[in-house]
Amino acid sequence: MTKNLEHQFSMLVREIRKEYVGNGPKEIVTRFCGPWVICEMKGNLTNVEKFMILSEEGRRMVHDARTKLVKNIYNDHAVVAKLEDIIHAKILRIFSDISIEEDIAMTVYVLDRSIS
Repeated sequence: MTKNLEHQFSMLVREIRKEYVGNGPKEIVTRFCGPWVICEMKGNLTNVEKFMILSEEGRRMVHDARTKLVKNIYNDHAVVAKLEDIIHAKILRIFSDISIEEDIAMTVYVLDRSIS
């Protein structure tokens, strides 16, 4: 049951990222750990971003833009509601970051109850 729910959550995260960013991550691993949902996403950067990160200024710009964009995505209550509907829990906080050099993003969703 949990594996299926993790898969459904991953697919929704990919769909949301694709809608707001233009492309979704190539690979997503989602794990429920008590009151946390942890998503590790690989293959996030677009071809333009890959070109931009060849310089230090480009790396900073892509990191800042990606971080701000993800925060803005989760300011949309409709997006958060879709995620909450799948897991039947309230999302209290969302933490997100990306390693530009490794092209790996992590998002941790803090819930009001344990899922696992």
